[in-house]
Amino acid sequence: MAKPNYQFEKRQRDLAKKRKQDEKRQAKLAAKAAGDGSNNDQNGPDDNAGANTGDTNPPNA
Repeated sequence: MAKPNYQFEKRQRDLAKKRKQDEKRQAKLAAKAAGDGSNNDQNGPDDNAGANTGDTNPPNA
């Protein structure tokens, strides 16, 4: 009977774990990228547009 190759088995488990983590990371990045594109209207740079209406001169300090 052959001896079990524990190093090979451990390496395969580690590779599978790393592959799964990479897939999760890619899925998160894809979800974040998809979320950024669809919520661009809500979180755009013009959120505070018109907040300083009226007084255009800075206060004298």
